[in-house]
Amino acid sequence: MAGAASCCSILSFRSNSQTCLLVLNTGGANVSRKLHKRRDLQIRAEINYVNAEEAKNLVAAKGYSILDIRDRTQYERAHIKQCYHVPLFIENEDNDFGTIIKRTVHNNFAGLFFGLSFTKLNPDFVQSVKNQFSTESKLLVVCQEGLRSSAAANQLERAGFQNIACITSGLQSVSSGTFDSVGSTELQNAGKAGLVTIQGKVSAVLGTVLICAFLFITFFPDQAEKLFQLAP
Repeated sequence: MAGAASCCSILSFRSNSQTCLLVLNTGGANVSRKLHKRRDLQIRAEINYVNAEEAKNLVAAKGYSILDIRDRTQYERAHIKQCYHVPLFIENEDNDFGTIIKRTVHNNFAGLFFGLSFTKLNPDFVQSVKNQFSTESKLLVVCQEGLRSSAAANQLERAGFQNIACITSGLQSVSSGTFDSVGSTELQNAGKAGLVTIQGKVSAVLGTVLICAFLFITFFPDQAEKLFQLAP
């Protein structure tokens, strides 16, 4: 119809662009505008690093659940009562040639001297935690030295968990009696195993013997000299 104004609009989007172009055609006059897309901002939770006493307060007063992410052997030596166990690393029982060689070398050195298991990253770690906790749950993540718990906390934080805390230096920094524990040793000693534990005891005995010998020679030189004369 003559004299009637025609109106149309064209909206153009590009999926990889940060802007979109809106073209309006009204009565032959084109008006172009750039509409700026807003990026979706993902707010990430901040992991709370605490000492042993602060960790105890989080559990007792703030309702945090304890998530022990150590491997099976350390967990069995000592763990906090009523904690949940989801290991970040699991024993590597793969039987390909490369893994067999690595496991043999590991068991003859780190395994023998330090009692460390040959492990690999647990591919089901995050999902296993999600099966037991919602992302709104308050979790105190613990390991022996503090390194693995930090790595585990980062994984959980990326998966959407919002309330995560870690003990800065791990369970090795926890004094006896801070938490009720279960196992054959104290929490701070759960990472000690293998020949180094025996070596420590032998060193202590030898050190005691040498100190006693030194004191004997110092305070009883005549008797010590007679003993040396009797030696073949």
